[in-house]
Amino acid sequence: MSTRHVVDARWQPPPAPLEMTLQALEELPEGGELELLIHREPGPLYSFLAQNGYTYRTEGLEDGTFRILIRPSAT
Repeated sequence: MSTRHVVDARWQPPPAPLEMTLQALEELPEGGELELLIHREPGPLYSFLAQNGYTYRTEGLEDGTFRILIRPSAT
């Protein structure tokens, strides 16, 4: 069973959302998943995730929030 950690970075000015996300990823336990809530799609984060072995899924919520589920890629 995976543990989900939530980072609510909605309406934080850059670079705070990226910094909050990277910090949470460093602390993510093995088998864990990060749920990022943000008010816009974070293009630079997507590049970082792809280059560093993470998979992600983005969902648009009704209130305009983007919900991004992030986990380490299976090896």
